[in-house]
Amino acid sequence: MTNEPLRVLICDDHTLFRDGLRALLTSAPDTELAGEATTGEEAVECAAALQPDVVIMDIQMPGINGIEATRRILNASPHIKILVVTMFEDENSVFLAMRAGALGYVLKGAKHDEMLRAIRAVAGGEAIFSPAIATRLIDFFSRIPPTLPHQIFPELTEREREVLGLVAQGHRNAEIAQRLVVSDKTVRNHVSNILSKLQASDRTEAAIRAREAGMG
Repeated sequence: MTNEPLRVLICDDHTLFRDGLRALLTSAPDTELAGEATTGEEAVECAAALQPDVVIMDIQMPGINGIEATRRILNASPHIKILVVTMFEDENSVFLAMRAGALGYVLKGAKHDEMLRAIRAVAGGEAIFSPAIATRLIDFFSRIPPTLPHQIFPELTEREREVLGLVAQGHRNAEIAQRLVVSDKTVRNHVSNILSKLQASDRTEAAIRAREAGMG
Protein backbone atom coordinates (compact mmCIF):
# COMPACT_ATOMS: atom_id res chain seq x y z
CA MET A 1 0.00 0.00 0.00
CA THR A 2 1.47 3.38 -1.01
CA ASN A 3 1.90 6.27 1.44
CA GLU A 4 2.06 8.82 -1.34
CA PRO A 5 -0.52 11.62 -1.07
CA LEU A 6 -3.57 11.59 -3.32
CA ARG A 7 -3.05 13.84 -6.30
CA VAL A 8 -6.18 15.92 -6.91
CA LEU A 9 -7.12 17.95 -9.99
CA ILE A 10 -9.57 20.81 -9.33
CA CYS A 11 -11.93 21.64 -12.20
CA ASP A 12 -14.01 24.72 -11.44
CA ASP A 13 -14.34 28.18 -12.96
CA HIS A 14 -14.90 29.99 -9.63
CA THR A 15 -11.64 31.41 -8.29
CA LEU A 16 -12.74 31.60 -4.66
CA PHE A 17 -13.86 27.98 -4.65
CA ARG A 18 -10.58 26.83 -6.19
CA ASP A 19 -8.68 28.88 -3.60
CA GLY A 20 -10.58 27.17 -0.79
CA LEU A 21 -9.99 23.69 -2.20
CA ARG A 22 -6.33 24.42 -2.80
CA ALA A 23 -5.89 25.46 0.83
CA LEU A 24 -7.78 22.37 1.99
CA LEU A 25 -5.64 20.00 -0.07
CA THR A 26 -2.46 21.67 1.12
CA SER A 27 -3.52 21.41 4.78
CA ALA A 28 -4.16 17.66 4.64
CA PRO A 29 -1.07 15.41 4.81
CA ASP A 30 -2.55 12.77 2.50
CA THR A 31 -3.64 15.04 -0.38
CA GLU A 32 -1.89 17.38 -2.76
CA LEU A 33 -2.88 19.63 -5.64
CA ALA A 34 -2.09 18.08 -9.02
CA GLY A 35 -3.42 21.01 -11.07
CA GLU A 36 -6.38 23.25 -11.84
CA ALA A 37 -8.74 23.69 -14.79
CA THR A 38 -11.38 26.35 -15.40
CA THR A 39 -13.22 24.93 -18.44
CA GLY A 40 -14.51 21.53 -19.44
CA GLU A 41 -11.93 21.25 -22.22
CA GLU A 42 -9.10 22.15 -19.83
CA ALA A 43 -10.38 19.52 -17.41
CA VAL A 44 -10.11 16.81 -20.06
CA GLU A 45 -6.66 17.98 -21.20
CA CYS A 46 -5.27 18.33 -17.67
CA ALA A 47 -6.60 14.94 -16.60
CA ALA A 48 -4.95 13.30 -19.59
CA ALA A 49 -1.65 15.08 -19.02
CA LEU A 50 -1.45 14.97 -15.22
CA GLN A 51 -3.14 11.62 -14.53
CA PRO A 52 -4.40 12.61 -11.06
CA ASP A 53 -5.88 10.13 -8.60
CA VAL A 54 -9.04 12.19 -8.13
CA VAL A 55 -10.73 14.91 -10.17
CA ILE A 56 -13.00 17.36 -8.38
CA MET A 57 -15.49 18.35 -11.07
CA ASP A 58 -18.01 21.17 -11.19
CA ILE A 59 -21.04 20.57 -13.44
CA GLN A 60 -21.51 24.04 -14.91
CA MET A 61 -18.34 25.33 -16.54
CA PRO A 62 -17.46 27.24 -19.72
CA GLY A 63 -17.24 25.04 -22.82
CA ILE A 64 -18.34 21.46 -22.34
CA ASN A 65 -20.05 20.86 -19.01
CA GLY A 66 -18.71 18.75 -16.18
CA ILE A 67 -20.85 15.75 -17.09
CA GLU A 68 -19.42 15.52 -20.59
CA ALA A 69 -15.91 16.26 -19.28
CA THR A 70 -16.31 13.39 -16.80
CA ARG A 71 -17.35 11.05 -19.59
CA ARG A 72 -14.37 12.02 -21.78
CA ILE A 73 -11.87 11.75 -18.93
CA LEU A 74 -13.01 8.27 -18.00
CA ASN A 75 -13.10 7.12 -21.61
CA ALA A 76 -9.41 8.01 -21.87
CA SER A 77 -8.36 7.13 -18.30
CA PRO A 78 -10.82 4.76 -16.60
CA HIS A 79 -8.69 4.54 -13.44
CA ILE A 80 -9.19 8.21 -12.54
CA LYS A 81 -11.85 8.79 -9.89
CA ILE A 82 -14.31 11.66 -10.33
CA LEU A 83 -15.92 13.55 -7.45
CA VAL A 84 -18.61 16.00 -8.56
CA VAL A 85 -18.78 19.09 -6.34
CA THR A 86 -21.56 21.42 -7.37
CA MET A 87 -24.49 23.56 -6.30
CA PHE A 88 -26.99 21.47 -8.29
CA GLU A 89 -28.88 19.11 -5.98
CA ASP A 90 -31.64 17.88 -8.30
CA GLU A 91 -31.97 14.15 -8.93
CA ASN A 92 -31.45 14.51 -12.68
CA SER A 93 -28.01 16.08 -12.26
CA VAL A 94 -27.01 13.34 -9.82
CA PHE A 95 -28.14 10.58 -12.17
CA LEU A 96 -26.40 12.16 -15.16
CA ALA A 97 -23.17 12.42 -13.18
CA MET A 98 -23.39 8.80 -12.04
CA ARG A 99 -24.11 7.58 -15.58
CA ALA A 100 -21.08 9.49 -16.80
CA GLY A 101 -18.98 7.56 -14.27
CA ALA A 102 -18.62 9.89 -11.29
CA LEU A 103 -18.27 8.04 -7.98
CA GLY A 104 -19.22 10.85 -5.63
CA TYR A 105 -21.55 13.83 -5.54
CA VAL A 106 -21.00 16.53 -2.93
CA LEU A 107 -22.64 19.93 -2.64
CA LYS A 108 -20.59 23.10 -2.51
CA GLY A 109 -20.63 24.40 1.00
CA ALA A 110 -19.70 21.03 2.45
CA LYS A 111 -17.53 21.21 5.55
CA HIS A 112 -13.81 20.60 5.18
CA ASP A 113 -13.89 17.21 6.88
CA GLU A 114 -16.80 16.12 4.67
CA MET A 115 -14.92 17.17 1.54
CA LEU A 116 -11.76 15.33 2.57
CA ARG A 117 -13.76 12.25 3.48
CA ALA A 118 -15.40 12.32 0.03
CA ILE A 119 -12.04 12.68 -1.73
CA ARG A 120 -10.59 9.75 0.19
CA ALA A 121 -13.70 7.64 -0.38
CA VAL A 122 -13.79 8.01 -4.18
CA ALA A 123 -10.02 7.49 -4.33
CA GLY A 124 -10.68 4.11 -2.71
CA GLY A 125 -13.42 3.30 -5.20
CA GLU A 126 -16.37 4.04 -2.91
CA ALA A 127 -19.53 5.89 -3.91
CA ILE A 128 -20.34 8.82 -1.65
CA PHE A 129 -23.03 11.51 -1.51
CA SER A 130 -23.66 14.59 0.58
CA PRO A 131 -26.30 13.89 3.25
CA ALA A 132 -28.76 16.20 1.47
CA ILE A 133 -28.23 14.35 -1.81
CA ALA A 134 -28.58 10.94 -0.14
CA THR A 135 -31.88 12.09 1.41
CA ARG A 136 -33.16 13.25 -1.98
CA LEU A 137 -32.23 9.95 -3.61
CA ILE A 138 -33.93 7.94 -0.88
CA ASP A 139 -37.04 10.09 -1.29
CA PHE A 140 -36.92 9.68 -5.07
CA PHE A 141 -36.70 5.89 -4.96
CA SER A 142 -39.37 5.66 -2.27
CA ARG A 143 -41.79 7.34 -4.68
CA ILE A 144 -41.23 4.71 -7.39
CA PRO A 145 -44.13 2.24 -7.37
CA PRO A 146 -43.12 -1.36 -6.66
CA THR A 147 -42.56 -3.55 -9.67
CA LEU A 148 -45.47 -5.81 -10.41
CA PRO A 149 -44.71 -9.49 -9.80
CA HIS A 150 -43.88 -11.55 -12.86
CA GLN A 151 -47.08 -12.88 -14.38
CA ILE A 152 -47.25 -16.63 -14.98
CA PHE A 153 -47.93 -17.47 -18.63
CA PRO A 154 -48.33 -13.83 -19.76
CA GLU A 155 -49.50 -15.02 -23.19
CA LEU A 156 -52.75 -16.19 -21.60
CA THR A 157 -55.70 -13.96 -20.77
CA GLU A 158 -56.82 -13.61 -17.16
CA ARG A 159 -59.77 -15.95 -17.80
CA GLU A 160 -57.51 -18.51 -19.50
CA ARG A 161 -55.16 -18.48 -16.51
CA GLU A 162 -58.18 -19.04 -14.27
CA VAL A 163 -59.28 -22.02 -16.38
CA LEU A 164 -55.74 -23.41 -16.47
CA GLY A 165 -55.53 -23.18 -12.69
CA LEU A 166 -58.70 -25.25 -12.38
CA VAL A 167 -57.39 -27.75 -14.95
CA ALA A 168 -54.21 -28.04 -12.86
CA GLN A 169 -56.38 -28.85 -9.85
CA GLY A 170 -57.86 -31.77 -11.77
CA HIS A 171 -61.28 -30.34 -12.56
CA ARG A 172 -63.08 -31.49 -15.72
CA ASN A 173 -64.67 -29.11 -18.19
CA ALA A 174 -68.19 -29.53 -16.76
CA GLU A 175 -66.95 -28.73 -13.25
CA ILE A 176 -65.04 -25.69 -14.51
CA ALA A 177 -68.12 -24.48 -16.41
CA GLN A 178 -70.20 -24.79 -13.26
CA ARG A 179 -67.64 -22.93 -11.14
CA LEU A 180 -67.25 -20.08 -13.64
CA VAL A 181 -70.93 -20.02 -14.55
CA VAL A 182 -70.25 -20.42 -18.26
CA SER A 183 -71.20 -23.04 -20.87
CA ASP A 184 -69.25 -26.23 -21.49
CA LYS A 185 -68.48 -24.96 -24.99
CA THR A 186 -66.91 -21.79 -23.60
CA VAL A 187 -64.65 -23.86 -21.35
CA ARG A 188 -63.68 -26.11 -24.28
CA ASN A 189 -62.74 -23.03 -26.29
CA HIS A 190 -60.63 -21.70 -23.41
CA VAL A 191 -58.86 -25.03 -23.03
CA SER A 192 -58.21 -25.20 -26.77
CA ASN A 193 -56.72 -21.68 -26.70
CA ILE A 194 -54.57 -22.58 -23.69
CA LEU A 195 -53.16 -25.68 -25.38
CA SER A 196 -52.43 -23.70 -28.53
CA LYS A 197 -50.75 -20.80 -26.76
CA LEU A 198 -48.69 -23.05 -24.48
CA GLN A 199 -47.97 -25.46 -27.34
CA ALA A 200 -49.05 -28.30 -25.05
CA SER A 201 -50.06 -31.61 -26.63
CA ASP A 202 -52.98 -32.18 -24.25
CA ARG A 203 -54.58 -30.93 -21.04
CA THR A 204 -52.42 -33.28 -18.95
CA GLU A 205 -49.24 -31.62 -20.21
CA ALA A 206 -50.80 -28.18 -19.66
CA ALA A 207 -51.77 -29.16 -16.11
CA ILE A 208 -48.24 -30.41 -15.33
CA ARG A 209 -46.68 -27.18 -16.63
CA ALA A 210 -49.16 -25.13 -14.65
CA ARG A 211 -48.40 -26.99 -11.43
CA GLU A 212 -44.64 -26.64 -12.04
CA ALA A 213 -45.20 -22.87 -12.37
CA GLY A 214 -46.99 -22.78 -9.03
CA MET A 215 -50.56 -22.80 -10.26
CA GLY A 216 -53.27 -25.13 -8.96
